[in-house]
Amino acid sequence: MKLELPDLPYAANALEPHMSAETLGFHHGKHHNTYVVKGNELLADAGVDADNLEDLVRESAKVGGPLFNNVAQVYNHNFFWQSMKPAGGGAPTGAIADKINADFGSYDDFKKEFTAGGVGQFGSGWVWLVLDGGKLKIAKTPNAETPLTTSAKPILVCDVWEHAYYLDYQNRRPDFLAAFLDNLVNWDFANKNLA
Repeated sequence: MKLELPDLPYAANALEPHMSAETLGFHHGKHHNTYVVKGNELLADAGVDADNLEDLVRESAKVGGPLFNNVAQVYNHNFFWQSMKPAGGGAPTGAIADKINADFGSYDDFKKEFTAGGVGQFGSGWVWLVLDGGKLKIAKTPNAETPLTTSAKPILVCDVWEHAYYLDYQNRRPDFLAAFLDNLVNWDFANKNLA
């Protein structure tokens, strides 16, 4: 299969003022696209194939190195764009709200743990809400790592690589994570992934 750069599920300025069109343009059009281009170059000689992107990530993980890094980053970014929406954020509703309350105690406790995971991810990486063993958990992964290579099922993700927030928040990662949870997170996507 060939990697593709998906269209964003919203206009480039739709997440402002919490994520600028400039940040989204660089992040999607430059960073994400580079992973697509480089991933396709590496796939051409790797002899690795799959029917869907999730399986391609798992297969490329067996090879490791630059192939996995680029393929996994395509998946991680695709998932990140879906994890946000215009006028998103705030307390969840539906099944995800009930599951967060059951597994974390409250939305406020979840928010503290998710933020701590994102802030505590040293260097570049991701903070995920995953379903693992029937329970919601916070997972943080460095670089291109993804829960797809584990038993956990991704539910939501926030990118904490500096290019995800530096133009808008400089070195204030906690402020970016607060904006993500308060104004951007797509609970509809989380409910879909939980089902």
